[in-house]
Amino acid sequence: MGNFKSIDEAREYFSCDRFATENGITLDELDDNHAVTSLKLEPRHRNAYGGVMGGAIFTLADFAFAALTNDREHVAVAQQVSINYLSACKGERLTARATYRKDGRSSCVVNVDVVDDTGRDIAQFVGTGFKLK
Repeated sequence: MGNFKSIDEAREYFSCDRFATENGITLDELDDNHAVTSLKLEPRHRNAYGGVMGGAIFTLADFAFAALTNDREHVAVAQQVSINYLSACKGERLTARATYRKDGRSSCVVNVDVVDDTGRDIAQFVGTGFKLK
């Protein structure tokens, strides 16, 4: 969990990530090896076709990436990211689970899997982070 003493302290810190939090994304779990974020889907997350907007899925995954790779003392910025949209969402909630593929001295690679509450694989996000401090 980096240098956070509790999940509540981490949530307070990441509440400043206003785009994610104001769109309903929550930080559910965090430790040194993984982060879990989730989003209860609402009409504002839908595109004109009625599906979940790709940007909502991307933001959920990006927030999980940020929660895993950042804390009060360590800052990482995304250097390169990619996302593959795998299936249309059928559920009412999305969950993103971020885990390190590599956690090096100056860079990291993080895999983020996004699923819906029916167990359907929705997206796979891979992010490379550059550690600033």
